[in-house]
Amino acid sequence: MNPELNPHLRRLAVASLLALIVLCVAWETFLAPIRPGGSWLFLKAFPLAFSLRGILRGDLYTFQWSSMLVLLYLMEGVVRAMSDPAPLSAALGGIEVALSLVFFVSAILYVRPAKRAARARRAGGTP
Repeated sequence: MNPELNPHLRRLAVASLLALIVLCVAWETFLAPIRPGGSWLFLKAFPLAFSLRGILRGDLYTFQWSSMLVLLYLMEGVVRAMSDPAPLSAALGGIEVALSLVFFVSAILYVRPAKRAARARRAGGTP
């Protein structure tokens, strides 16, 4: 028996992931780059973009590993929000924190019914 996965959580995860990718690229190219004119740091969005296909398809494994990956972006956002002297960059760090948290929570909650069903199958019970 397949668990019922919440399509709203999936859409929220997709939207927050897309927004986080756009934020990372825009931040490091023209909004508040480390160097004037942009920097190669925009490539930090590449791992997120790599997970996008699986997230769009609803692949549970991709949701699992990308929820762990996004914690790196959460940490970066916290550090930059609290320590960056440029106000715009600090604000962008706060937005990065918010988007990372939204993705993390929605991904975890999206996967949870499937994990519970798998655990119940292994235990010999019904989901």
